[in-house]
Amino acid sequence: MGMVHAHGHHHGAVSDTAAAKMMEVDMRRRFLVALVLSIPLLIISGHVPGLPMWLPMEGHLRHIVMLVLATPVVFYSGWIFIAGAYEAIRERKLDMSVLIATGVLASYLASLYLVLIPGSEVYFEAAAMLVTFVLFGHWMEMKSRRGTSDALRALFDLVPPMALVVRGDTEHEVPTSSVQVGDVLRVKPGQKVPVDGEVVSGKSSVDESLVTGESIPVEKSIGDLLVGGSVNTSGSLTYRATKVGGDTVLAQITKLVQAAQESKAPGQRLADRAAGYLVVLAVGSGVITFLAWRYGSGAGFITALTFAISAVVIACPDALGLATPTAVSVGIGLGAKHNVLIKDAVPLEQTAQVDVVAVDKTGTLTEGKPRVTEILPLAGVDANELVLVAAALERASSHPLAIAILEEAKTRGTIPEAVSFENVAGAGLRGQVNGETALVGKKALLAEAGLDISALEPLEAQLAGKARTTIFVAVGNRVLGVVAAADPVKATSKRFVEEMRSRGVEVVLMTGDNESTAKAVSEQVGITRYFAAVRPEEKAAKVKELQGEGRFVAMVGDGINDAPALAQANIGVAIGAGTDVAIQAADIVLMKSDPLDAVNAIILSKATVRKMKQNLAWASVYNLAAIPIAAGVFYSNLGWSLRPEVSALLMSLSSIFVAVNAVMLRTSERRFIHA
Repeated sequence: MGMVHAHGHHHGAVSDTAAAKMMEVDMRRRFLVALVLSIPLLIISGHVPGLPMWLPMEGHLRHIVMLVLATPVVFYSGWIFIAGAYEAIRERKLDMSVLIATGVLASYLASLYLVLIPGSEVYFEAAAMLVTFVLFGHWMEMKSRRGTSDALRALFDLVPPMALVVRGDTEHEVPTSSVQVGDVLRVKPGQKVPVDGEVVSGKSSVDESLVTGESIPVEKSIGDLLVGGSVNTSGSLTYRATKVGGDTVLAQITKLVQAAQESKAPGQRLADRAAGYLVVLAVGSGVITFLAWRYGSGAGFITALTFAISAVVIACPDALGLATPTAVSVGIGLGAKHNVLIKDAVPLEQTAQVDVVAVDKTGTLTEGKPRVTEILPLAGVDANELVLVAAALERASSHPLAIAILEEAKTRGTIPEAVSFENVAGAGLRGQVNGETALVGKKALLAEAGLDISALEPLEAQLAGKARTTIFVAVGNRVLGVVAAADPVKATSKRFVEEMRSRGVEVVLMTGDNESTAKAVSEQVGITRYFAAVRPEEKAAKVKELQGEGRFVAMVGDGINDAPALAQANIGVAIGAGTDVAIQAADIVLMKSDPLDAVNAIILSKATVRKMKQNLAWASVYNLAAIPIAAGVFYSNLGWSLRPEVSALLMSLSSIFVAVNAVMLRTSERRFIHA
């Protein structure tokens, strides 16, 4: 809306939420000044039905008083429109500020001229009411968007203003804004983490719910990452800053939401073009109306001018200009509130079209953290010995499977030391444990060492079709047995598939795992179509294959290995717990790592598109129907006409309807799916 831009404002997400508040306060102040002066002006004018003209004030005195009341309304409250029109004309374009300023100044200047002609009727109240109603419409629109600005302010407020920096043996409290990458900081129990970093000492539980949406506190120890804005709940932590200022996860989230709100949906670009044509139509209708009444019907100058101003004002495509941006702003904010970060308005609008969702297995449908599920020792072998020998060799590895075995071993005794440790490429691990050669890995590793592995076959049969990863263990010349691990399916994965199917969306699994694992996981969650043994670089080709079937594809992955597939998909969805939001590759980021939020993204998109269509339909019908009435087309036959101030009221009510209808989008969160 040109008139607001010209005054140094812009709607939607703002780079500084304090500026949004100041903008709203300024608009409210201008509106209140206009309202306070317009009410007595309207009473004095005698144009309020059922209310007699203020009789003690007759003739010239009444006109002078109306001039005095109207002047501050036009040149203080309405200055943003006049300044906006000046800027627009200087840039050789017509916008809504030109229409409003034309209507206001035509009413005011014509009335100023008529003050000098005894017995004439003035229209100061039309200029004042036009300013008042339009300001009210814009103020209401700002209030409708403020919820998202407040949400961004809440994100900013998560970061504590001060940080505790450790230098040598002393601690110094410094402003968080002055913390540099590499600084060592301490966070005590109950304190907020000021910036992102990596733990160098200490152990604690950290509540990341306000940042990532994960409700359960996360255990943190040496090497783990901390997210700025999270709360340290128990022990003291010392950590090294890795990201500060605008590079932190919280700052990236905030930037993403702001940029998204300022982006334009395809439907909005169409509405903007239509609004541009309507501005020309409005000015043209004003000129034609004036000429038709003045010279075609022989009406007086004031009558012709009144109809012309009414036509220009009511033709303002203000509601059309607001139809999609308000819905986009509310939709993006609502998504952020529920941990669904949508990169811009295009995926917000297009996600509604998704009819197939391709999902990665590890970390998307499964926890991404393998656990030991079965311990199967051979006859005469102690289960504890089996696990502890495996753990002795796995201790040096950082592989998720090794971590799972070590966790299991902690409950079973002291892990023996391994020496002469050796990694056998593609087969497993070899080393010395308690003076004997130990082997941990694939069955082939044991066979190559000349061990009899026939006794393992019945154990393998027990695990067939269970989606297990098997680790075979031997020590000396003895085969000890098998440790089996699995990456557990998330509690919400099965429901995610069901919810998608109920909305007509097919879920397809893409995984690098073998056929039996892919089949087992698919059956567990209810997926009927899957691609197994797919390398990361092949996933994009599989997405393209689905698109070749005429499908509109969303790809849900961890945003790192799956970057090419996310980019190839119509909608790329990164699922990550907020430490690396993979903003570059994905259109949408699910902060909670919950696949159900992909369903919520589709629910939100469909609700937003529905609001856009409702708003565009209303704004288009209103403009087409109102212009002929305001121009006086039906005045001669039916007596239908609209004074300029009534046109301003209707135009503002139309804008308010669009803004309020967009705010009603927030009720769609009742339809969101939660675990």
